[in-house]
Amino acid sequence: MTVTIDAHELKAQLASDDPPVLLDVRWALGDSEGREHYRDAHIPGAVFVDLDNELASHGEPSDGRHPLPEISDLQNAARSWGIGSGSRVVAYDNTGNLAAARAWWLLRWGGLTDVTLLDGGLTSWTAAGFETASGDEIPAPGDVELTPGHLPTLTADEIASYSGTLLDARAPERYSGETEPIDPKAGHIPGAINAPTAANLDADGRFLSADALRERFDSAGADVAVYCGSGVTAAHQIAALAIAGVDAALYPGSWSQWSNQPNRPVATGVSPR
Repeated sequence: MTVTIDAHELKAQLASDDPPVLLDVRWALGDSEGREHYRDAHIPGAVFVDLDNELASHGEPSDGRHPLPEISDLQNAARSWGIGSGSRVVAYDNTGNLAAARAWWLLRWGGLTDVTLLDGGLTSWTAAGFETASGDEIPAPGDVELTPGHLPTLTADEIASYSGTLLDARAPERYSGETEPIDPKAGHIPGAINAPTAANLDADGRFLSADALRERFDSAGADVAVYCGSGVTAAHQIAALAIAGVDAALYPGSWSQWSNQPNRPVATGVSPR
């Protein structure tokens, strides 16, 4: 599976007779100005994607903060971004693809196969000396048809009885329960191993090499599931695992769902148990 492309390859694709649909998923926890950041500067031709409203649905707290969108809503959004049945898609952000990976994962889950991430995001584009644009881009509507379930997911009940390797992609201090700034309980799912998403990247915000990622996930085994705070950065972990040659399932509800369900056990400290 090809997960990433570099800025020079993207530049060539955009200049071709069959350019990809380019998605700017500018989002970060605690920063609600993603659309303004996009309007200030984005890769020419990129369409802004609203993660909170287009890459997630909204329900009860017990559903988590970013439940998966209904497939019909995702399809309508994808069409509004200009995605057609035969489109290639490239997604990026300006935070090492921690947000853009959510679009990458969802579109693959919905059945698209040619979806990649711009390695290094917007920073890699500007570092290569390529120009940016400002304002909004309004593409012609696409006609893509999506169906759910092309990538594996697990429910909270399935996670509770899961026998494979469960990776917690959050920062160590949230995993251990030292701090919890968002969700109602601190700690982690019993048995989960902490593997912070930030360690997938080098100092320039690019994914580590396939060899380095294989070494990072060497002990994970073949049966792997991932969660994070709300199912966003866990998609980045799944992308890193894919680069390493490991297919992994997503627990979409993640800690925001688990910690909002009173009957779910919680572990603290640096040990999985």
